[in-house]
Amino acid sequence: MGKEGQRQRRGAVACGHPATAAAADEILAEGGNAFDAVLAAFCAACAAEPVLASLGGGGFLLAQPANREPLLYDFFVQTPKQRPDPAALDFYPILADFGTATQEFQIGVGAVAVPGAVGGLFAIHDDLASLPMTRIVEPAARLAREGVELRPIDGYLFDVVSPILKATPEARGLFLNDEGRLLAPGERLRQPRLADSLEALAGEGARLFYEGDFARRLVRLCRESGGLLDEADLAEYRVERRKPFVCDYRGHRVTTNPPPSCGGILIAFALALLSKAEPARLGAGTLEGLDLLARVMSQTNKARIEAHLAEGAEIAAGRLFEPALLKRYQDEVGGHPGFSRGTTHISVVDGDGNLAAMSLSNGEGCGTLLPGCGIMLNNMLGEEDLNHGGFHRWPEDCRLSSMMAPSLATSDEGALYAIGSGGSNRIRTAVLQVLVNLLDHRMDMAAATEAPRLHVEGESANLEGGLPEAAAAALSGQGYRTIAWPRHNLFFGGVHGVALSADGALSAAGDPRRGGAALVRAA
Repeated sequence: MGKEGQRQRRGAVACGHPATAAAADEILAEGGNAFDAVLAAFCAACAAEPVLASLGGGGFLLAQPANREPLLYDFFVQTPKQRPDPAALDFYPILADFGTATQEFQIGVGAVAVPGAVGGLFAIHDDLASLPMTRIVEPAARLAREGVELRPIDGYLFDVVSPILKATPEARGLFLNDEGRLLAPGERLRQPRLADSLEALAGEGARLFYEGDFARRLVRLCRESGGLLDEADLAEYRVERRKPFVCDYRGHRVTTNPPPSCGGILIAFALALLSKAEPARLGAGTLEGLDLLARVMSQTNKARIEAHLAEGAEIAAGRLFEPALLKRYQDEVGGHPGFSRGTTHISVVDGDGNLAAMSLSNGEGCGTLLPGCGIMLNNMLGEEDLNHGGFHRWPEDCRLSSMMAPSLATSDEGALYAIGSGGSNRIRTAVLQVLVNLLDHRMDMAAATEAPRLHVEGESANLEGGLPEAAAAALSGQGYRTIAWPRHNLFFGGVHGVALSADGALSAAGDPRRGGAALVRAA
């Protein structure tokens, strides 16, 4: 849009990497608003967090311009229009090694869904930004060209998905050092082709990716290498602008990602159950509070399963939840395939009260880069949650559902919050607990983020280090198989959040579980 911004806008950012935060801060210093800043951080995350974010993936932005209603931008990936011939696909398994366990992922060009990231970048810019795109991509292009030094957590993620980073010659050229070893902490990842691509897109717009040279490269790659995308898949991709789901929680207003994605509606479901309990029962870190949270998480799991299994299913929770919302969940989520894997999140607020919560994912990446462009393509069609009866059975031309749940809240005192998390199916429990910490326990953002967490899934209750020692025994007595984690762990998500208090004070916290970073610009 290129409107003249004010100089030195106040603001705060929280995200998954210091370089991502620095990009947003640079744009705030230029006078950009929260939406300029979150777009700059988005681009920078592609350079600094390449396992989690890419222009070849997709995501969501929950935006609330100051004194206006919020809007959800769905730029997640789309399934192809054509049915696959499995025998013709480049689609194969790899084992990701987490150190204590391994997990099989499917990669290859045949796992690539229609990317939405570039479409989202420009749709958000057209609607909400104040600075030109050429300025917004500058920090990311500089970072990609000069390189980013890998941290220990980056090295860990590289090791986990090393078969993907070594899958093709172009990927090996990017992620291996001169000695042929995977880049390690302390070494620099440089992505000059990604820098060129960011600058080209800033100059030519989204059409370059969906109808121009980048589109032709992607279609040719799919035709020659066992993929599924064609010209129509790209040219007809659309960013969906959706009305967010809004709920009242004890006089606070919570806004989150609506159907067809499932994470936000599950968080709203859990809040509805919690709202029926006396606030005193939710004491932070108390046995009674943990027992209540465990019961709510368990009922939310049941509702999620039942909503997928049968029309008209009712939850076994004393009808604590509004039937209309459960029906909406059943109708709008049940028919969409789901995705719940590797993600990162960016939250930004500026001094004018503009709020941005953006969640991004590339799956793990398919192992193949868009030829000559330095853009790792997604592997969303290799997600097991899409294919309970076997792979390649997804519905054609359908937006994927997601557990990602960028969320906003306004407290009964007028404080504004923007939060979100990575962490697969732990996203909903991580965001839920941080909301409870902020709204019920009146914690500041750092304390709310760092407080130890619980995650209940099926018959298992995972307890993070720092919870009362008696909690494991109490939950075992309720029939759960308890798993005690000795300290903070990335298993429990990575909630990055920002706040603007009712009196105008800014704060931010990046989750230490996932190498989070935060910056506050006071003037």
